[in-house]
Amino acid sequence: MSPLRWTSKSTTRLADELKKKGHAVSQRTVCDLLEQMGYSLQSVRKTREGGKHEDRNAQFEHIARRVSDYQRTGDPVISVDTKKKELVGDFKNAGREWQPEGRPEDVRVHDFIDPTLGKVAPYGVYDLTSNTGWVNVGIDHDTAEFAVESIRRWWREMGLPLYPTARRLLIMADGGGSNGYRVRLWRRELQSFSNELGFPIEVCHFPPGTSKWNKIEHRMFCHITANWRGRPLLSREVVVNLIGATTTQQGLKVKAGLDENRGEAGIKVTDEEMASLSIVPDSFHGEWNYRINPQASSK
Repeated sequence: MSPLRWTSKSTTRLADELKKKGHAVSQRTVCDLLEQMGYSLQSVRKTREGGKHEDRNAQFEHIARRVSDYQRTGDPVISVDTKKKELVGDFKNAGREWQPEGRPEDVRVHDFIDPTLGKVAPYGVYDLTSNTGWVNVGIDHDTAEFAVESIRRWWREMGLPLYPTARRLLIMADGGGSNGYRVRLWRRELQSFSNELGFPIEVCHFPPGTSKWNKIEHRMFCHITANWRGRPLLSREVVVNLIGATTTQQGLKVKAGLDENRGEAGIKVTDEEMASLSIVPDSFHGEWNYRINPQASSK
């Protein structure tokens, strides 16, 4: 009986076993026979997302309704996430770029992190209505403080000029990471931001295992990756400039800024702090959907 998976090792092993039994069979013959049986060389395919939550579709429908409601009233709707961290320096970057024939750009053989340049963590904010984006390029830990600071910088740089009469803000975020629905610091920092804005912030998280459906992934991040393909990210300034130069035929415009602040990792938010926050859970999955109201000034 044939195994479910064949590798070059297993085909060679089978050929050797047949030879011991007196059959003059090569590894190539085994491969030819596998092709006749309907086998072919294939790579693995990413399709499994883990367990499917029973309210997955209902949550997407809830998010769609909230987005439509905000856009109808002219209030901002943003999709947020952290792009994967990138090594800074003369390292290989996937993809190809036009160069004089026979003169490819030289980069390091090994991807050992440069102790001076380190890595960058690009946190993105994508505005669904205006098809614009902001990327805050951090040089430290990807924490909830950094996530909310990135949203704050988007608001000052792009949000406020676009929505000067905004009365509320809707944020769509993944269920995990620095902006995960279980992260207490995320909620505490959003409370501070809501207090600064003077209006509510509503958050809708995508169900577990559905991060690839986050709008920012296929409307902004993929274009940033395509824009710098094949180019070594030689410095932090190069990263910022390449992100800021990203455009599409559909009119996407992206701005970027370097965030050189260094935050503290592992900050704990106590039960007392959580109880003091002005958070109103939605009647449908309040852990995924909630509104943070601004608190009255203590002055």
